Amino acid sequence: MHNVLKKLHRFFNQKWRMAVLHPEKGRWLVQPHPHNIPYLKALNAAGCHILIQPVLQHFYLLADDLPWETVCRHHRRPDKSWKPGRMVVETSPHNFQVWIRSSQSLNLHQKRTLLHMLHSDPAADPNNRFGRCPGFRNRKERHRTYDGQYPLCRLIWVDYKASAIIPQHLLQTTTPPSHKTFSHPPQEGVVCPHSLPHRSKYQRATESETDFSYALALLRRGCSEQQTRSLLLDQRTSWEHHNSEHRKNAYLNRTIAKAKNIIENSPVQITSKITSKCPR
Repeated sequence: MHNVLKKLHRFFNQKWRMAVLHPEKGRWLVQPHPHNIPYLKALNAAGCHILIQPVLQHFYLLADDLPWETVCRHHRRPDKSWKPGRMVVETSPHNFQVWIRSSQSLNLHQKRTLLHMLHSDPAADPNNRFGRCPGFRNRKERHRTYDGQYPLCRLIWVDYKASAIIPQHLLQTTTPPSHKTFSHPPQEGVVCPHSLPHRSKYQRATESETDFSYALALLRRGCSEQQTRSLLLDQRTSWEHHNSEHRKNAYLNRTIAKAKNIIENSPVQITSKITSKCPR
């Protein structure tokens, strides 16, 4: 595992982070330091997902949920050598993620266009995307074997010396690909509609008011509390007043609980409950 961390450190140019995603408590960041490995392994064994993300996200692209034939078609040359700037991770048997380190900065529109061309999972939007960390187990329930084991995420290839040069004409493509904005890959099901609004559409006078308005909108559309939490984490960029994971989690818990309470006790919900008791 120490060797894997060293390779990740070099691939991400020494600027990256790890994260723990708990099925109920949400996500928190962890420094990618060897002394945190026992802590991460214990959480992984208890059912948490261990994720990675570059700090300089505009130079990295993550293609997700790829079969081996697609990996070979887009990321290997005819002589079977790897194209430059790739890191390939097998996240479950015959399923792969490919990180691409770009030689130039990429905006979200360009990333979405490129991922569409690379046949990445359309639900894996590149906005604040995390990938699975090699060396830890994929704790998605559907991957559990008959004997209760989970697959190990394996580092297949990494090129930390070169970067990918993306042709300019691909970056100038103006037709946006269709995509679905969901949260992180470990979530088991998607209750939300395929087209969710962005937090920016609920802009209010303060960040807190914006978060609350957005949480209300998501919950009313059928999102779970965990999905709402993940989307708030993804789309709010400034957390200067919640500068620790403990304070951030407590704040999100309060915001979501308040929004949920309003929805459950709104006149529409009460009328629905009364009507359902009436004879037809």
